[in-house]
Amino acid sequence: MRKVHAYAAAEAGSKLTAFQYELPAIGNEEVDIKVSYCGMCHSDLSMINNDWGMSQFPLVPGHEIVGEVAAIGKDVKGLKIGDKVGMGWNSAACMHCNQCLDGKQHLCGSSEATIVGRHGGFADYVRGHWSWVIALPKDLDMAKAGPLFCGGITVFSPIVLSGVQPTDKVGVIGVGGLGHMAIKFLKAWGCEVTAFSSNPAKTAEILQMGAHQVVDSSNPDALQGIAGSLDFILNTTNVTLDWNSYLTTLAPQGKLHTVGAVLEPMAIPAFSLIMGEKSVGGSPTGSIGLTKKMLEFCVRHGIYPTVEEFQMADVNEAIAHLEEGKARFRIVLKM
Repeated sequence: MRKVHAYAAAEAGSKLTAFQYELPAIGNEEVDIKVSYCGMCHSDLSMINNDWGMSQFPLVPGHEIVGEVAAIGKDVKGLKIGDKVGMGWNSAACMHCNQCLDGKQHLCGSSEATIVGRHGGFADYVRGHWSWVIALPKDLDMAKAGPLFCGGITVFSPIVLSGVQPTDKVGVIGVGGLGHMAIKFLKAWGCEVTAFSSNPAKTAEILQMGAHQVVDSSNPDALQGIAGSLDFILNTTNVTLDWNSYLTTLAPQGKLHTVGAVLEPMAIPAFSLIMGEKSVGGSPTGSIGLTKKMLEFCVRHGIYPTVEEFQMADVNEAIAHLEEGKARFRIVLKM
């Protein structure tokens, strides 16, 4: 048994308060992580507020976890006590279904999410299956690595899934916690990057991240000015937009891919797809193998999210900072 000290929401929308619970005896294939840092994702807010209707309370949020292995079950593979590791949205998968055997464990029908029906990383310890507890490359900065395990892989995976080439011209809608990482990845990929933003005050900062140009997304003329030029657009926002305006900026056979959890149905005119052989897709996070490759890519190119650090005890202050739209650009809690 292990006593865990955490911060939990007692009900939907409530502030987080100190919370203790006990983990049962560790399973044969389980790993306990002593949390060093945990990123704060907008999905944590959605779960705290029960926006998706699947939260269970009390709820300990936190699914961008980095720390070190504190305990392992007898059948754990590839890890030892003291290893520096990370864990993201997924904490377990069955490892025997077609998706798992095909290297797509994040699509496993019986996968376990780190903060759905269990307690996450706003705590001193968190538990997961060894397969999703991923060893950190030795040169990775732990203080900034947490957001890579959710936000990072969420925007890295579509680049691979969509076959984005270094010669492509690409766009990123929304330059926040997800979008700013997408810009950094796509710049390192070799692409010409267009950022869509409605906030002119961010322009200089967006260009410094690696975007080649910033287009005012609130200006229809600005969108029309780049019509037919982009091979790939990644939407990182979770709000309803004029999707047809963005489809018109795509070149023939271009792709619009969303990772933003837009709650309303997306209005996609059929002829906007048909006439240019364009496509629309989406994806959640990414597989175990691709997450490891992303971490190596980050070390090779020196890519990290831009983070603001709060102490874990100041979690409610950090939540308010995120809710008010003040985060630049990801928040990390230090345990």
